[in-house]
Amino acid sequence: MVFSSAGVASALLFVAPYTPNIATIETTPGCLTDNFYGTYGGRSIFHIPPTCLETSFIKGSSIQSVSLLPYVANGERQLVWLQESAIDSSLVTPEYEAEVQGFFRWLGEDGYSMGGGQQLSGHQHLLSSADEPGVELHLVDLQPAGGSHGLIAVEPSLVPSIEALLPRYWKPYILPKQPTSYIPVPKPAIEHVKNLLETVRFDPVVSSLVNNISLSQMRDDIRWLTGEDGKSGIVSRHSFAEGSRVAANWLKERFEETGASCELKTFLTGFAPNVACKYSASVDTTSTVLISGHYDSRGSFGSQRAPGGNDDGSGTVALLGIAHVIAHSSLTFRSNVELVAFAGEEQGLYGSKAYAREMREKNANITLMIQADMLGYHAPGEPPQLGLPIIGTPEVAQLVSKMSAIYSPELTVGYTAACCSDHQSFHEQGYASTQVFERAGPIADPMYHNSGDLSERPGYDLSQIRSIAKVQFATLLHAARFDLPDDEDLN
Repeated sequence: MVFSSAGVASALLFVAPYTPNIATIETTPGCLTDNFYGTYGGRSIFHIPPTCLETSFIKGSSIQSVSLLPYVANGERQLVWLQESAIDSSLVTPEYEAEVQGFFRWLGEDGYSMGGGQQLSGHQHLLSSADEPGVELHLVDLQPAGGSHGLIAVEPSLVPSIEALLPRYWKPYILPKQPTSYIPVPKPAIEHVKNLLETVRFDPVVSSLVNNISLSQMRDDIRWLTGEDGKSGIVSRHSFAEGSRVAANWLKERFEETGASCELKTFLTGFAPNVACKYSASVDTTSTVLISGHYDSRGSFGSQRAPGGNDDGSGTVALLGIAHVIAHSSLTFRSNVELVAFAGEEQGLYGSKAYAREMREKNANITLMIQADMLGYHAPGEPPQLGLPIIGTPEVAQLVSKMSAIYSPELTVGYTAACCSDHQSFHEQGYASTQVFERAGPIADPMYHNSGDLSERPGYDLSQIRSIAKVQFATLLHAARFDLPDDEDLN
């Protein structure tokens, strides 16, 4: 355990490695589960009341690799967790390392200095600020092997701009203003997924449907979204860019053409809206299966160009490919089905957090949620792959893996530390969820968070996107159940 103090702390944060059910590691009820800030980059963050420090509030075997971080709470500041993505060693170039060092040096040169000079474990230092800075850097842990992270307190007006200042493979995650109660996925929801997992078998009708996803249609769609076809005029789909509004309206129209009812749902001033589309159930039910991607993008530092061909144009065109088959086959579902394209993902899952909170407030009966994020990069010399996240509902990940074995056996399936996408917003609201990703390993795409993230480039593999979309669609079909017109010819 790492514990340090600097001056008089008015609050204490507890940072621990992610565990699927937090309730299983606490020994004093409520110390963790009533004081939850969220999970970010494989670490869960809690506010610890002084009374909990008087007891052993977590199990002894859970004490490894945890930290207690004192800080002076300021109700006018927003806490932001900074996380380095899980990246392949091939992406850790001298140029990138200079970016990281330059970012923290920039903070220092702007008046943010070491507080007390106390060194913690490894490369970790406790930091405090100069007089009234706009950003207070409380913690930074730079690890040569990856997984670096930090914690800052920011003036609210500066929060949206933090993402643009970060090194290319870092992402911000906004902590709630106040800790909340931890919401586990209920046992009946897990049992429902387990039942699917145990009973699902190859279905020739499902196979015919998923194989109708059109590669040429996906190619046309991604080239429109990236601006490569010269028709859309989109230069950037950054959440604050005009191109994201153009994309949102275009996506709404395309989904509505397939029979869905769609809504552009705003969540924060200045951000592009979520595009939420629904196919209502053919029977009277509240159950809903939700699949999603995020359509906002991020480019190179200082560049206006953010095409987002892979991140996450690939997940977005997978949704469109599925929607086209729903329309062409005249499918109806026995469960409500939602296809949602989120915005604000790159700034810290803003769009999906707002939508998941809304669903929880409505007590929506979301039985399954699968996010598609970065499906398109295929590393040279490797087989086509499907990566599943560590964070999420394990049973849903297992179900997706089984679907892949049945309907896309060409994919090599494994787990990835790449984190964290919009499924996490739903998992934290107690919904059974997971993500599909392009690689059973860390991120290897050299155009990740780069203005060169186009579809016409080496390594961009539309066939892999289609294979993963088939898995997502097959899972949807089995989970939602469906009907076809009696005279439908799937061929």
